[in-house]
Amino acid sequence: MQEFIKLDLADLAFAVGLMAIAIGLSAWEKLGLELNWAIATGRTILQLLVLGYVLDFIFAVNNPWAVLVILTIILTITAIVARNRISQKIPLVLPVVWGAIFISTAFTLFYTYLLILQPDRWFEARYIIPLAGIIIGNGMNAAAIAGERLVSTINNSSGEIETHLSLGATPQQAINQYRKEAIRAALLPTINQMMLIGMATLPSITAGQLLGGVNPLDAVSYEILIVFMVAVANLLTTILVTKGLYRQFFNSAAQLIR
Repeated sequence: MQEFIKLDLADLAFAVGLMAIAIGLSAWEKLGLELNWAIATGRTILQLLVLGYVLDFIFAVNNPWAVLVILTIILTITAIVARNRISQKIPLVLPVVWGAIFISTAFTLFYTYLLILQPDRWFEARYIIPLAGIIIGNGMNAAAIAGERLVSTINNSSGEIETHLSLGATPQQAINQYRKEAIRAALLPTINQMMLIGMATLPSITAGQLLGGVNPLDAVSYEILIVFMVAVANLLTTILVTKGLYRQFFNSAAQLIR
């Protein structure tokens, strides 16, 4: 098998040429996206280069505190992004989202480390950072979808909710159906991906491992593990996020706050 092909600066310059083509096509079609493409290209290069240098340092020192710091930064940034995707600004949304993603990531990693990977050290950077990063990133999307769906549904169904409350239902009972719908909506992309993975699409993680020279069966094995980790983590994240969010809509007297 051919050795891993490394990309030098000239190769990356030609890669940027792809984005120049995209900008040119956008201008040709008068889409008005040229500036967006240019900014996105610059940010992609800058952010990934910074990430590469940071991870290169962390992988070299392989220190538990360095690993915890980078994971905390990633978790906090993704929680803020997920919070910002929820249109209505509700108190305590950020800690709810942060806590939900943290708990789901920690649980999934603990299960995977204890029963599957069993590395010599829990803070082995080459394992924990990529796996946690994938789970956190997917958890961000799931939390944002579930949170936005629940918030918009509650705002549009306040009359029905108050009717349930007036008939003696608890806030949890009055909101239960809306929570389920929000969780289903957030998990639908994950389920659809699992249905089609390996048939209609070649997963990016598998593709990356194949480019890195990993045996196809080993690459697929890790893809199976990662997909299942993401599925469980997303489910747990959406359950915790919706449970934490709906409580922000009720006061201590179990009345709906508009």
